[in-house]
Amino acid sequence: MMNFGTFSILLGCLFTFGHCVFPPGSCDNYTNITEPWRNFRFKSSSFPGFPKDDAHLVGKWLRFTGIGGERVRRACTVGAGAGSKYVITMPSNLLSYESPKATLLYAYPYVTACHSVSVRTKIDVVLCPGKFYLYKPYSHRQSNATYATYHYICETDSCGPLAECSGSGGCECVSGYEIPPEHLPTQYSYGCADIDECERSEKVCDPLSDCKNTIGSFLCVCWDGYEAQNPKLPTGLSNKCIDIDECLDTNICGDHGDCANNPGSYMCECHKGFDNEPDPKAVCQDIDECLNATVCGPYAVCTNIPGAFTCACQQGFKPTDADEEPGVTNICIDIDECVENVTICGPRANCTNQIGSHNCTCEPGYRGRNADRIASIANPCTDIDECIETAGICGKLTVCTNVEGTFYCSCPDGLYPSTGILWIVGVSFCQSLQDILDEINPPEGQTKERAFLGHMDTQLKEKDSILPVPTVTNCFSAVMEVSGVGPRIKSSNVSSEGDGETGSFILRLSDTLLSAVVEQGQNQTERTVTTPTVDLSVRTILPGSQNSETSALSANGNTMEINLEDMAKNNNGSAAAAFMILKGIESLLSHQYFETENLTEMNSDVITAVLPFMNNTNLTEPVNFTIYHKKIVPENGLVTCVYWEDKTEEKEEGREEGEKNKMMRWSVEGCRVAYTSENYTVCSCSHLSTFALIMQIGEPPPEDPFLDWLNRICVIVGLFFFGLAIFTFLLCSWNPKINNTARLHLCINLALSHLLLLWNDRYTDHELACTVMAGLLHFLVVASFVWMLLEALQLHLLVRRLSKVQVIQRDGLPRPLLYMIGYGVPFVIVGTSALIYSDGYGATEAEVCWLSRKRSFNWALTGPVIAVIGLNWILFCATLWSLKPTLVNMKSGVSQSKEIRLVVFKILAQFVILGCTWILGLYQTNLFFQVLFIFLNSQQGTFLFIVHCVLNKEVREEYIKFLTCSFNKQREEGSMRQASMSEDLDKAEEKKK
Repeated sequence: MMNFGTFSILLGCLFTFGHCVFPPGSCDNYTNITEPWRNFRFKSSSFPGFPKDDAHLVGKWLRFTGIGGERVRRACTVGAGAGSKYVITMPSNLLSYESPKATLLYAYPYVTACHSVSVRTKIDVVLCPGKFYLYKPYSHRQSNATYATYHYICETDSCGPLAECSGSGGCECVSGYEIPPEHLPTQYSYGCADIDECERSEKVCDPLSDCKNTIGSFLCVCWDGYEAQNPKLPTGLSNKCIDIDECLDTNICGDHGDCANNPGSYMCECHKGFDNEPDPKAVCQDIDECLNATVCGPYAVCTNIPGAFTCACQQGFKPTDADEEPGVTNICIDIDECVENVTICGPRANCTNQIGSHNCTCEPGYRGRNADRIASIANPCTDIDECIETAGICGKLTVCTNVEGTFYCSCPDGLYPSTGILWIVGVSFCQSLQDILDEINPPEGQTKERAFLGHMDTQLKEKDSILPVPTVTNCFSAVMEVSGVGPRIKSSNVSSEGDGETGSFILRLSDTLLSAVVEQGQNQTERTVTTPTVDLSVRTILPGSQNSETSALSANGNTMEINLEDMAKNNNGSAAAAFMILKGIESLLSHQYFETENLTEMNSDVITAVLPFMNNTNLTEPVNFTIYHKKIVPENGLVTCVYWEDKTEEKEEGREEGEKNKMMRWSVEGCRVAYTSENYTVCSCSHLSTFALIMQIGEPPPEDPFLDWLNRICVIVGLFFFGLAIFTFLLCSWNPKINNTARLHLCINLALSHLLLLWNDRYTDHELACTVMAGLLHFLVVASFVWMLLEALQLHLLVRRLSKVQVIQRDGLPRPLLYMIGYGVPFVIVGTSALIYSDGYGATEAEVCWLSRKRSFNWALTGPVIAVIGLNWILFCATLWSLKPTLVNMKSGVSQSKEIRLVVFKILAQFVILGCTWILGLYQTNLFFQVLFIFLNSQQGTFLFIVHCVLNKEVREEYIKFLTCSFNKQREEGSMRQASMSEDLDKAEEKKK
């Protein structure tokens, strides 16, 4: 900013001359220096005319302007520049104000060092209006030196087109452009030309890329198979190209090839059976190997599959090596289907092998389901029903039974074959059993019936063919009928002691008959036969069969559980079991063969179990039989599991040779009762052979007549004393203060219940009478216990009044309330019980009219009794507790002590008589407890009479008066009578007063 003096000079010049004149030739007469090459950033030394020199500018006012810069460079510049070898700069500060007087400064060219005095040049400098500088050099002391300029203020167009001004005022070409080495910038342009970076000796792009020149720049493009390390930035030396792993695309080669990455590329390695020729980068395609007709060999079919092929032999052929797939080295050969698959023709057919095929023909007695077609698995062989196709094939009065592959002839019920067990077609005919017996001539000492059975046994042992089921069942019917038992016999001639010898023979005969049935059913898992004579169940296990470990067989509702699977393991994989009931054989095998002191009764079917064709019958676990009872087992019944044992042994020494001792009996050895109920019993046996299993009811000995006689005598005596006590309470009113209602009705209910108990076993056959008697007994017993509780309550109230030293006006509760409780509570209990389970009253299993034990109905009595006894015990303890202070406060005395002891005794006796005697009913284990219970329970009336009458002084006096006929004497007026239950307590009260 100019000072005041300078401003005054300028202002004077304007007013005087019209304008101000700076040093001559300066601000209005100067030379514009506009060469662009003067800019200090121009470093070229190869243009024509190098080096420049500013010697011709000495003595002239110079103004530097244009795109080269408007001021002389102030900083020391080292080296060539500004179009010459040396650069002249002015390091001193320039003027900052306008002045008409020039300022002398120094300019320095850089030769060996900055600011060298030896080469400095004087120069005048003026700051002209308009803020531009003028320079006037006085000399030029260094050749090949030029003034370097710069832009004080850099604008966007300061350096001209395609050039830019740096922050220090230097000009240079924009990126991508340069001044050609031999070019000298002109007045209006530096002459920046595009740089072909791709032609430079220095590589500007990554070796794995191609360089493409652009106007002012260049572009690096990665080769195919490569990409920039950072795809978001341009490719270059700092962002090199890296290989692209094409194999990261999981499906680039398809589903049947593996990708192998290579630098800049990849290759698909196809799986076996796939190809991608000729392009190794193509998706792998399947090769159809089956186009080669010989790839699988003869008699084979080729099937192309993705990546491979399969060979399969034609139908009727198989590979030479069955474990390998067919091919040219494992050719297909013919299959003998008849050997490979024995069931290929189905059941009942014969197979004949052919080349590549086979032929099926049905066995005799069978033909194809469709007779017009050859038999095959699709047209299986079916049985021919000869009985329908050939009517009358067995003859008249016969039964033709068709079975698989053949037929059997048998006789209708009641008739039997004339030739015995085996039927001969055209020879045998049916006749009655009596006609057969008439033709038999038995050996001496043998009946015709036994001879018939022996002949049948012989035929069974000699038979060489399988017996049909109808023949077997017919034989069973004949055996039972000949033996005099079974459903066909109207009245059995067998005695009640049975016939064990015949029964044992039938069991042995049954084994042989059952073997025929089981043998016929070997291909079947289970077979059942039910006729009026026999009920039979058969189960078989064959090798390879899938069966459960436990097999269950049933006959007439009874069941047998046996582990056939385990037995088959020890018998070549096969086992068979038969479970049978012969109806009526229990008459022969009588229950009297069971040795016991008890009475016995047959209460089930006699069952037979057989294990035919078994080489080993040892059991690894017991066999369980569930057998249903013929009638419900009573409470006193005894259930026993037994089996029929028939042992034949040589007789003792001294007896004839060959004579045999037969021992036949029902034995319990090895069998036990596993579980029993009213309707059935489960028996478990640890051994198994041909045996029969029954159940028996062993009844205990009848009741001891002494106990029955003792019970009746004691009850009668008890009832007598009950009557005396009742009449005493009704007729004797010795003290108006005493309420005898509770003890009176207690005696009445107990007497009636004891009376009914004498006859409650006489009406079990009369349902209605028995039900009424059971209900009435329930009511009376409950009422007795309720009145017992009321009597205890009366006693407790009396003691409480005594303890409070009160004058007793009337002890206990009023009569209406007593009647309501004493009979209302039993009525509610009995009525509710009858509504809930009315069938609970009636005849029980013990054959008495009482409460049933089913559905726990007996708790309709047990519950109230336990409750009353518990309350009685509580009242008894409460009474003694209330009596304790009274006894302590009473004056001591001999008579008074006796009275107190009598009161306590009566209280304890009351509780024992009314409550404790019933507990003995739970201990009826021996004669002592039975006699003790009968005596104590039946004598409740006697004990009550003694306690309440005999031990009462007033009552004794009344009895004496009655017995001495002085009953009508006038009683003494004003005398106070003592209470029957508490007379001693009244005396104690009066003494207190």
